[in-house]
Amino acid sequence: MTTQFGATLDAPPSPNFAPSTPSAAPHNAPTVLLVDDSSVQRRIVHSLLDAAGTWNIIQATDGLSALRMIEQAPPSLVLTDVYMPKMDGLVLVEQIRDRFPSVPVVLMTGHGNEQTAVDALKAGASDYIPKRAMVTDLGRILERVLTNARAESDRVRLLSGMTGRISRFKLENDARLVGPLVAQLRDDLLAVGVCNRHGLTRIAIALEEALVNAIYHGNLEVSSKLKENGDEPFLALARERRTRSPFAERRVHVVARITPAKATFVIEDEGPGFDPTSLPDPTTPECLDRPSGRGLLLIRSFMDDVKHNAIGNRITITKYRSE
Repeated sequence: MTTQFGATLDAPPSPNFAPSTPSAAPHNAPTVLLVDDSSVQRRIVHSLLDAAGTWNIIQATDGLSALRMIEQAPPSLVLTDVYMPKMDGLVLVEQIRDRFPSVPVVLMTGHGNEQTAVDALKAGASDYIPKRAMVTDLGRILERVLTNARAESDRVRLLSGMTGRISRFKLENDARLVGPLVAQLRDDLLAVGVCNRHGLTRIAIALEEALVNAIYHGNLEVSSKLKENGDEPFLALARERRTRSPFAERRVHVVARITPAKATFVIEDEGPGFDPTSLPDPTTPECLDRPSGRGLLLIRSFMDDVKHNAIGNRITITKYRSE
């Protein structure tokens, strides 16, 4: 185990079950199960969680202990390291997917185990976070995963009897519209029964990424390279272009075809497009930590089929029914 948070602490060994609930967290706050065999790293991540949001935090030192804790009381989310004794993070992801599909998992990745992050996404993880980005991105990533997971739970009893639906939408270049649209499509998926709740979270995240890409990179032509110096230059240019021609007149077109057998989503922007053959492989180590590769990696990991048109302004993503 290598600590990569820029801190070293001496800490006594902890037992397998190490619950730690901050007194400031309200009783109804989401519960995050932190799984890591290193007491030093658990302490550091616990501090980062406290700084990033309001959670009830419980801890386990390996995958087997985590599974026993989930059996007793399922948490809202599992945040796990990769390399641990008894059961590593990848096997833990698979076990939670099969045994507790409503519990989302986020994997913490360090430099050198990027391929494991790819494998974990394919095995069932809802997202990943590089350890070097924990300070800036931890809260945002966990909140997004929890929001999607809660939405599925809230709607699971509301919809029934739908046998299929074709929906068409035309969106302005406003990222605030992405959440409501994804929620609507999630309802349709749940009603038709294309996938279980775990799969629903992953599809929702893939849709969110594709829609955000269409708005920012397609219609507004804002490059992810601007995020290398923080989000503000990226967002500032997007705000300026939303009110300036020709960017302001462009729209995102969405067609969703959902049946019990599969769900297909076609997302097309009105930007100039790009050469899809020039896209780098998002699973390579040098791309995993780049802002420009993250969205495509998630889409490819969570969907069964991903295609771009020749000019690069349309993406078609498909998910087949999971039994």
